[in-house]
Amino acid sequence: MIRIFTTDEPKAVTITVDGQLVDECVEAVDTCSHEAIKRGRPVHLYLRDVSHIDEPGRLLLSRLASKGVRLSASGVYSSYIVAEISKCTAQ
Repeated sequence: MIRIFTTDEPKAVTITVDGQLVDECVEAVDTCSHEAIKRGRPVHLYLRDVSHIDEPGRLLLSRLASKGVRLSASGVYSSYIVAEISKCTAQ
């Protein structure tokens, strides 16, 4: 199960994700992210309470980071994944 919240602010769009970023949920996060990118403002994807990220989820995060989406997370597991992806996209 996944919950996605989009907060539309004047200077940015924040997408908050709770749950598991796994195969069947990746498309929903991808769709929300692309809709946010179309608004022409910076996009921040916040993994607030994400307990598992599978390979399709990691690939999505990598693609979004390469498009300039800022990734952040709370929790040790999600923060580690975000740090690894950020390190790879910075190179």
